[in-house]
Amino acid sequence: MLQLATNLGRRVSDFLSFFGQVFILLLHTLGCLARRQVERETTVRQMAQVGIDSLPIVAVTMLFSGMVLAYHAAQQSGKLGISTLVGWLVAESMARELGPVLTAVVVAARVGSAMAAELGTMKVTEQIDALRAMATDPVEYLVVPRFLACLAMVPILALIGDTVGVCGGYLMALTTPGINEATYFANIPGNLHAWTVAGGIVKSVGFAIIIALVGCQQGLTCRMASEEVGRATTRAVVYCIILVYAANLVLTAIVYPA
Repeated sequence: MLQLATNLGRRVSDFLSFFGQVFILLLHTLGCLARRQVERETTVRQMAQVGIDSLPIVAVTMLFSGMVLAYHAAQQSGKLGISTLVGWLVAESMARELGPVLTAVVVAARVGSAMAAELGTMKVTEQIDALRAMATDPVEYLVVPRFLACLAMVPILALIGDTVGVCGGYLMALTTPGINEATYFANIPGNLHAWTVAGGIVKSVGFAIIIALVGCQQGLTCRMASEEVGRATTRAVVYCIILVYAANLVLTAIVYPA
């Protein structure tokens, strides 16, 4: 019983320490931005890595997700005699949930892990200590560009994912008897509201902040051992995905109030 209480206390302590470190990192990052301390070339390079390099896997993920969603929507809507609304159902689901969330999960798996691995390697090889020795703020030089890159590119990827998902649903409409492909796009403009799409983009901004901060925090706090880099990378992906789902619940209630 004592051992159980000790383990539980350690877990709670680690949990609170993690959130405290992430919050401090956020404040430090915002302070650098307020002072306009931004490495422009590094930021542009990070935007390419976050956005352009992640685009193929985001597009493929959303394409097949849209096709599967359209298939299931066709089966259920056919029973109710509303197969003409399948296009709107796919677009609504993509804009509200699937586009932002699946994009964030893909980016977390690809970009969040890369950030943790890169910064963790720099920590283990004492490159971060070298930056401090040269009077260079590691947060300004390493975190801020990645933070801005995620903030700029994840919403764009989410919007592209929405579009690709809807198009994937249309491809399924061409081969599925239960979907009226002639009216697939016709019912989207009249039923899909602009705020539905904008709300999804707002949520993706929150997800971008989580991915950047958690990935960088895990890299900067990596222990001084080579095997710890892999563990930090794994933790970064797991923590990012869990926090994305948790944040999605909160942001959905805020962005789409009942």
